[in-house]
Amino acid sequence: MAKQISIIGNGFLKKQKIRYVLLAFMGLSISMVSPVFSANMPDSITLIQQLGIKQQDLASLDQGEIVFFNVPGSSENELTTGAAMYLPVESSKIIELIKREDLQSMDTAVIAAGVIPLQATQDAFKGFAFRTGSDDAEDFLAATPGSQFNLSTQEYQIIRAINTALPDAASEVYRKILWQRWQSYRKTGLMGVATYDRGDGAEANPGQELQTAALEDKVLAHYFSELFKAWLNYPVAFPMGVEEAFFWSNREIQGSPTAILVHRVMLSERGGYLILTRQFYAGHSFNSNQLVVVCLPYRNGSLVFYENRNFTDQVTGFGSVLKHVIGNSMAQSEISKLLKNLRKSLK
Repeated sequence: MAKQISIIGNGFLKKQKIRYVLLAFMGLSISMVSPVFSANMPDSITLIQQLGIKQQDLASLDQGEIVFFNVPGSSENELTTGAAMYLPVESSKIIELIKREDLQSMDTAVIAAGVIPLQATQDAFKGFAFRTGSDDAEDFLAATPGSQFNLSTQEYQIIRAINTALPDAASEVYRKILWQRWQSYRKTGLMGVATYDRGDGAEANPGQELQTAALEDKVLAHYFSELFKAWLNYPVAFPMGVEEAFFWSNREIQGSPTAILVHRVMLSERGGYLILTRQFYAGHSFNSNQLVVVCLPYRNGSLVFYENRNFTDQVTGFGSVLKHVIGNSMAQSEISKLLKNLRKSLK
């Protein structure tokens, strides 16, 4: 699911513009999770207070406006955004729509997407392809370690072994890389997420970033402790009642397509719903992403709480503070579009 987003700066920021991406760990050491699910779904008022949504914003929520709230982060390369919206429909109908269409289908920047079966072969990614007539395939096959693409040292070696610049060959080798990354994540979780080779011995570590994202989420840890442990230590078994799914998408970011791998889990309890997604691979522009969506009964409908944590190297270094300001502003714009599309789809 996946909610993917850009930052556009002027002057020295122009080359570092980012899409802050929407459509959703290696920490605790545990060997098993209790098969009996224990959750304590909060009520909407309690969560409003815990997330720091101001009393004066409640009137705006009642009028259908989107209210943003602060989401604390701890990493220099992390962008965080929180949003809430009231919808005059039952929570179950919102979740049914998300299950049926997923948030990615409501993201107009998504070019193609598909479900990855739990026993997937490389054919599960056959819907991914570079655009005909563009330079995307040629650029990919000519890629070298650095900030342009998110690939491991081994993946760069695979690319260098290709003796043609044909788009079909580029698409095929990328599908193989996606399949291998998905297999590695399925086998060993965040420990199996390969780092991105930035050149000169530097690396970006999306697995470690997603561990940070999970540990930072106080709502997840406080109300859903068993699921939190399983999420942090995947692939340990999830508690009973938790639904799990995988997706791939091809989303246009900074004018170029990028492949994204998504892991999503969902649960329901006492009329409320929780959706967790992590984007454990992205082709370029950002490193990784965690999205938490909580849908709770409220008055004659439901409140949807949306908390997004995005990690990107492009907001670090010189001008970092300004880049974060621009990034969070653009994030709010993208999230507004997504939530408005959700509301429109429910009518």
